[in-house]
Amino acid sequence: MKYIVDVNGERVIVDLDGTHAEVEGERVAASLSAIEGTPVRLLRIGEQVHRLVARRGASRGRWTLDLDGQRVEAEALDERMRAIRDLTAAEAEASGPAPLLAPMPGLVVRVSVAVGDTVSAGQGLVVVEAMKMENELRASVAGVVTAVQAVPGQAVDKGALLVELGPIPSV
Repeated sequence: MKYIVDVNGERVIVDLDGTHAEVEGERVAASLSAIEGTPVRLLRIGEQVHRLVARRGASRGRWTLDLDGQRVEAEALDERMRAIRDLTAAEAEASGPAPLLAPMPGLVVRVSVAVGDTVSAGQGLVVVEAMKMENELRASVAGVVTAVQAVPGQAVDKGALLVELGPIPSV
């Protein structure tokens, strides 16, 4: 099985076949065995033996590794998942700031921004009342307000577009 592994910002291709690992074209004997009752694994690469403790990260394929006492952040994905991640990351970069959508049906109470305003991440944009509670909806990222669809007193459905944001122009 072929994996694309990002380790501390460097990408490495690793091909595993059960008893061997091929890393960047170099094939070596490799095995991983558990030490019963502990989170420790013994990683054998050729003649060398390494102590490894692996902890799952926040997302699929992300790991925090303690390798011989040294902490390493890594992401290991098969070829298909790596291609999907790279594609979605490229699309996310190109799309700019996400629009503000109503997270629930409710009534717009207040709009705190106007077209052309520069907003910072976490800044309140719109207040929506739902179930007799006022909910301040905030910008997830910094941006410039390109359109305001919300109007005080307007009833909105879940998912309704309230405010559109664009990227902050570079100077």
